Amino acid sequence: MSQTCIPCMMIRGGTSKGAYFLARDLPVDPALRDRVLLACMGSPDKRQIDGIGGADSLTSKVAIVRPSERADADVDYLFAQVVVDEPRVDFGQNCGNILAGVGPFAIERGLVPVRGDTTPVRIFMENTGQIAIAQVPTPDGEVRYAGEARIDGVPGTAAPIVVEFEDIAGSSCGTLLPTGNARDTFEGIEVTCIDNGMPVVLVPAASVGRTGYETCEQLDADGELKAVLEAIRLQAGPRMNLGDVARRTVPKMCLIAPAQNGGAISSRTFIPHRCHTSIGVFGAVSVASACLVEGSVAGGLARVGQSDRIRLSVEHPTGEFTVELLRRGSELAGCGLLRTARRLFDGNVYIPRGVWHNEGER
Repeated sequence: MSQTCIPCMMIRGGTSKGAYFLARDLPVDPALRDRVLLACMGSPDKRQIDGIGGADSLTSKVAIVRPSERADADVDYLFAQVVVDEPRVDFGQNCGNILAGVGPFAIERGLVPVRGDTTPVRIFMENTGQIAIAQVPTPDGEVRYAGEARIDGVPGTAAPIVVEFEDIAGSSCGTLLPTGNARDTFEGIEVTCIDNGMPVVLVPAASVGRTGYETCEQLDADGELKAVLEAIRLQAGPRMNLGDVARRTVPKMCLIAPAQNGGAISSRTFIPHRCHTSIGVFGAVSVASACLVEGSVAGGLARVGQSDRIRLSVEHPTGEFTVELLRRGSELAGCGLLRTARRLFDGNVYIPRGVWHNEGER
């Protein structure tokens, strides 16, 4: 047989889609595993023409799932961002959109039994060491994908999956404000560096001579702006305990501005060099959290209530993302959000046999 086949399920999770694998179906050796994932997705190639990747960072993602040995989790989830046009796989971040598909995948693969009309799946996020609880609709003893929930950035409707997080502050950087400050200055521009699930650098659009309402196409073509944002990012990374980030996809850079459509704040996120057509799950959580941080650059722009349980709408180029934050006094205590997911296909992905197995093996 001239190719190696690997069991794989493709799932749209939130506003992303990715390839979901059981850990036992992939190589144990990390370097070999990465080569296999690159071959599966078709990287490095800007079209990913020889793999199942979608030629975009939002569709070149992987979830690796295994039964958990932890007492507080059902499954362990390792997220891999497969870089489209470089031979590189990045494990330095979470993905909350792909996370939305982990619960359904775990049930479909028999790792978690159905427990009623709704099945809670406790997920240990290996990338950052936190626990998420996905409430998966399972009426009639199976995962339900059809429903009436709508999220911006995805056409149509689907069944709601509520994802709750316990303590995700400092998930990658060690603390909510990794520099120790609500504001820092890089390149003469005041920013806020924050990590509540995703390392993000918030930059007021006005401070770089932009409105913050530009289209993704306008921002992607703005070489001058992108050079400034990258200069800030490279300086902020070490200050955020991320080390040299020149070849990493974090921290994300986010232009912020006052909301235009009734939300709390408007955003334009770069991941890290292309403008996101919406906003990532954990990116939205971090941006919303910054709105509650006294002295942050978001504080003067955002419209925020005063209750202990606050819903903040983060506007983005294709709509909005609502985050629910739980506050105890002045401290952030947790968050939750609504996502949807849909199984797209289930079968095998094929890679050239020499990538993993040679002729005569296996």
